[in-house]
Amino acid sequence: MAKTIIDENVRSQKLDRKFLWVAASGAISIASPSPVFADDWGCQVLLCLADPRGPETESECKPPIEKLWNALEHGKSFPTCDLNSSAANLSPDVRSSVPASARNAGQGTGAQNVGAGPNYCSPNLLFWGPPEQSMLTCGARGAINVTIDNHIFTRVWWGINGKTTVTEFYGQGSTTVPYDPASSAQQFLSKTDAPGSGSATAVDSGGNH
Repeated sequence: MAKTIIDENVRSQKLDRKFLWVAASGAISIASPSPVFADDWGCQVLLCLADPRGPETESECKPPIEKLWNALEHGKSFPTCDLNSSAANLSPDVRSSVPASARNAGQGTGAQNVGAGPNYCSPNLLFWGPPEQSMLTCGARGAINVTIDNHIFTRVWWGINGKTTVTEFYGQGSTTVPYDPASSAQQFLSKTDAPGSGSATAVDSGGNH
């Protein structure tokens, strides 16, 4: 019985993600014959950022995500995506092929970019930086929180060592322990005796590119 429940949960999650992709594709196909639109890009970005493996794992995601990094680095606003509007334009056959929970995936679903710093960072990305390793520093430039059904699904730290990203997955089946990035500095300081004992190697450790 337990295995059946787990299998059904996994199936439901896959359908939810599939619906999100279909909804975004619908937005792209019905919006206009022109090849690129801001809303289309926003939906592509949202779905790529929701990939637990990393936003650029799929080859189709590399162009829109690279465009996103370039935009954020130049101080431009984060793109938007209206999944509810996209889903409303899907054919009845497509809508009936997914569960009711997935049809409402646009509600409470979105992404928000938050600037990273000593007061908002991953514990693994904090270190003592210059001058003379006396300044508490975050190794990322920002974090993008992706929510589905009003619950955080992934958090993507970007701008690490230039372009590296680290994706934290919090969806169903995740073993990642949730934490508050705003409290990371306090935890870091409680474990660090003095400036200089923190290490920048945590910033250099792996991640998705």
